[in-house]
Amino acid sequence: MQPDPVNLITTNTALTDLVERLGAEPWVAMDTEFMRERTYYPQLCLIQIASETEIACVDPLADIELDLLRPLLQSSSTLKVFHAAFQDMEALLQSCGCVPAPVFDTQIAATLIGQPDQMGYARLVQAMLGVELEKSHARTDWARRPLAPEELQYAADDVRYLARLYPLLRDDLAARGRLRWLTAEFEAMTDPGRYVTEPGDAWKRIKAWKKLKPAQIGALRALAAWRETLAMEADRPRGWIIKDDVLGDIARRRPRDLAALGRIRGLADATLNKHGDRLLALVRDGASQPIDATPPPANRLSAEQQALADLLMAGLRLRAAAASISPSAIASRGDVERVVLGERDPALLHGWRREAAGGFVEDLLAGRTQLQVVDGELRAVEDG
Repeated sequence: MQPDPVNLITTNTALTDLVERLGAEPWVAMDTEFMRERTYYPQLCLIQIASETEIACVDPLADIELDLLRPLLQSSSTLKVFHAAFQDMEALLQSCGCVPAPVFDTQIAATLIGQPDQMGYARLVQAMLGVELEKSHARTDWARRPLAPEELQYAADDVRYLARLYPLLRDDLAARGRLRWLTAEFEAMTDPGRYVTEPGDAWKRIKAWKKLKPAQIGALRALAAWRETLAMEADRPRGWIIKDDVLGDIARRRPRDLAALGRIRGLADATLNKHGDRLLALVRDGASQPIDATPPPANRLSAEQQALADLLMAGLRLRAAAASISPSAIASRGDVERVVLGERDPALLHGWRREAAGGFVEDLLAGRTQLQVVDGELRAVEDG
C-alpha cells in the first residue's frame, strides 16, 4: 500500500491556500520538526499538518511568511491535535508568534483509556493501530535542504497516523463520558506563559537547588537569571555558557575571589576570564537576598502516616484499574502524601482526577470506605 502523497509547502501562495482549505476542517493533526542542539530557541524546520483528506509539510526555511499560518493556529472552529504537545507549542510560539488553540493532546488523552502515562507516539500507534513506525530517520538533520523523499514521508507519518488516532481516542473517551475531563487541562495548554522561561525563575530548573540553603539558593537565582538572559540574547544553549552542575557548585561554595572561583571544577578558563568578576558579584548580591525554598525532607511523614499513604496508594491503583486509567496520570506518591498531611491543593483533589479517584481517596481517608481482601483480591467496601 502506497503512502498518501505529501504536499510540500514552500511558497506564500501555497500556504495561504492550505490554510484556507484546512480552516474549513473541524480538526487537523499537527507536529513539528526542529533543531535545538546549537541554539537557545528551537529552530523550526518543518510543520506537518494532516486532515482526514490531505497531508502537508510546511517548510519554514523556504522563502515563506509563517504569519500566514496564524489564522489556522488561532481558529476557534478548528481543533489542533498534537502528541506530547509542549515542545511543538513552544516552537510554534517562537516562530509564529502564537500558540495553537484549541488543542487536543493524544498523549494525555490516551492515559484516560488505560494507556501508560507519557506514552511515546510510536508506541501508541503500535498499540492502537497495529502499525510499526519507521525509525531510521530519527536523527535526521531537519535543517538540511533539500530533504529526501523518504525523510518527508517519515515526517509525514507523525501526522498521518495521528489523524487516525484522534477519532479513535475521541470516540472512546466520549463513550466513557470522559471528554469533558480534559477540557480544563487542554485550555491551560494554550497559555503562552507556559512556554516562556522568565530569567528570575530559571533557578528552579536546576536540580541542585533542592540541596542548598537559603543564601545559596539566592546566589543560584542570581546566577541562573544572568545565564538565562545571556543565553536568550546570544541564542545559545544554557550549557554552552555554564553547565548546570557548575552553576550549582558556584552557588553552593559562594567563592569570594577569582582564585576561589577558579577552583570550581568544570568552569572553563575562558568563562573565568570573561565573566569572573560578574559571577562573583552575582554570588554576593544573590546571597544577600536568601530564598527560603528548601524542600521538606523526604521523611516528613511519620511511620503511621507512611503506612496510611501506602493504603491510599493501593486504593488509588484499585480505582484506576477499575476505570482503565493509568494511576500515575491521576496522582503521584507525593500527591497522596500531601493529602495525608491535610493539604487541599494537590491536583488529585480537583477536576477530573477527583472524579476519577480523588473523592474515593478522601472517602478512604475519612473512613467512609474501607479496603478488604476477599478471596485473595483487594476490594473497596463502603462503611455501613
